[in-house]
Amino acid sequence: MNERFYSVEQVAERLGLHVRTIRTYVRDGRLPAVRIGKQYRIAHEDLEAFTGRPVPASPGGTAGQQRHSEVSSIVEIDAISAETADRVTTLLMGAAANPRPEDEPLRIETAYDAERARMKIIVLGGLGVTARLLDYIEGVLSS
Repeated sequence: MNERFYSVEQVAERLGLHVRTIRTYVRDGRLPAVRIGKQYRIAHEDLEAFTGRPVPASPGGTAGQQRHSEVSSIVEIDAISAETADRVTTLLMGAAANPRPEDEPLRIETAYDAERARMKIIVLGGLGVTARLLDYIEGVLSS
């Protein structure tokens, strides 16, 4: 069962109409629907035929919402030389400046405390790109 079904409320929201208007369309036979219990369900294909244009299917969640995930990471590195901290900063800024087409926006802040030989990195971005950046950092630190 690959068909996507919408409630009357979801269709009304997608079309910017009142729920009563959609129910009237269903009762009049202008918008095909299946009655399940006391509620109507409208198939995705029937909604497209009714509107005369493609209706994007929502990937999970409620109609009109798209899933978004973001990672906030703080990495603290002790006993790091200024030269290594510069290498890490250059690597991260290069990665942020040249993202892959599928990557979400990436924000990076770095700070180096020379007295304590400590570096702090703050990364805000999508799951995949952040994971790659953490791998990059590990690679620089282990070499």
